[in-house]
Amino acid sequence: MDKKEQLEKREARRKKRLKNQIMVYIVFLILILALGTGIGFGVYALMKNRKAADEKEQDKQELIEEMLAEEESIPVVEATPEPTPEVVEPTREEKLDAYVDNQIAQMPLEDKVAGLFVVTPEAITGVGTAIQAGDGTKQALADNAVGGLIYFSKNIQSEEQLKEMLGNTAQYAKYPLFIAVDEEGGSVARIGASIGPEVSGAGDIGATGDPENAYQAGATIGARLCELGFNVDFAPVADLANVEGSIMQGRSYGADASVASGYVAAMVRGLQEQKVSACLKHFPGIGSTTEDTHEGMVSTDRTAEQFRAEELAVFQAGIDQGVEMVMVSHMAAPALTGDNNPSIFSKLLVTDILREQMGFQGVIITDALNMSAISEYYAADEAAIMAVLAGCDMLLMPEDYEKAYIGVLEAVQNGTIDEERINDSLRRIYRIKYKDMVLE
Repeated sequence: MDKKEQLEKREARRKKRLKNQIMVYIVFLILILALGTGIGFGVYALMKNRKAADEKEQDKQELIEEMLAEEESIPVVEATPEPTPEVVEPTREEKLDAYVDNQIAQMPLEDKVAGLFVVTPEAITGVGTAIQAGDGTKQALADNAVGGLIYFSKNIQSEEQLKEMLGNTAQYAKYPLFIAVDEEGGSVARIGASIGPEVSGAGDIGATGDPENAYQAGATIGARLCELGFNVDFAPVADLANVEGSIMQGRSYGADASVASGYVAAMVRGLQEQKVSACLKHFPGIGSTTEDTHEGMVSTDRTAEQFRAEELAVFQAGIDQGVEMVMVSHMAAPALTGDNNPSIFSKLLVTDILREQMGFQGVIITDALNMSAISEYYAADEAAIMAVLAGCDMLLMPEDYEKAYIGVLEAVQNGTIDEERINDSLRRIYRIKYKDMVLE
């Protein structure tokens, strides 16, 4: 090969290398341009997305600001909290009522009926004269759940003997007992005549012109009775001795209703402040008679107007003072009752007048049912049933306790007397018996 050809081949190879280099550079440049374009597009896209995000965030912030502005423009109404239910504590009276109702609900009918009677201890024990309370009394009270016992001078030998007898009796009773006595002062003084103290009668106290003396008499008697174990005194007399020869002469505070009212209220206060229940007697007022219901039927010709202006006004004074018991007499008061039957049998007198018109809500008790005004004309069971139907709560000393008790029990069982009628009386009785207990 000549030199020229060698040169041509060398030149051809050089040009080929150069061409290849140029192609490499072109490809590299294209790659560089493509890479730059991709980076630029990526940056652009990134910037665009960032801008969109910023705009979205700005829109969100503006929306929040607008909402806050709207909230500020709306009046703020504070939510009213749900009221806490007020816990109303029952009153003591409501607690007492509930307690009494619960006690009565647990009593068998036989005990409920027995609870209406106040009798002598002899009536249930069978002894001639009760001067102590032992196993016989304990058994008698277990068999006869009477509401109360009444004692007389014959039952009293000494202070110690009386306290022991009454204390044992109260302890043996299945239910709380009324332990009662007639202690008016003066001529009617079972305790004062036996173991003292002696207290002047109503007639003498009325003559002093000072009702404070009646209060002192009540306080003295009440303190003594409470000390001995009594909790009921069948006093004071609220009758007016307003006719010549009045059966209540000396036992009454006088003939003037406006004067006697103050004495009666004062003695009620004196007794009951000593925790002894007072009992006004003898409703509607027997002082206008000269005859004795112990000996037979008695009636009065007093008019209804006279009764309301005088006798009933005295009883009203005692009721207004808060007396806890009222005793209804056997006297007939036709002007008030419309018939000549004993007052204890008149629903018009006992329920309509005493209970409703005069507003007495305490215990209404009969006078002694063994008095001739009743026992000579009515059987023991008949009298007891009639008195309950009239509205009397308690039955004092029936001539035959067992007969009277069975009569009332059967009357309830056969529907003649509604059991709820008995429950009503027991509520009044037990409100007194439980009035001083502590109720949580």
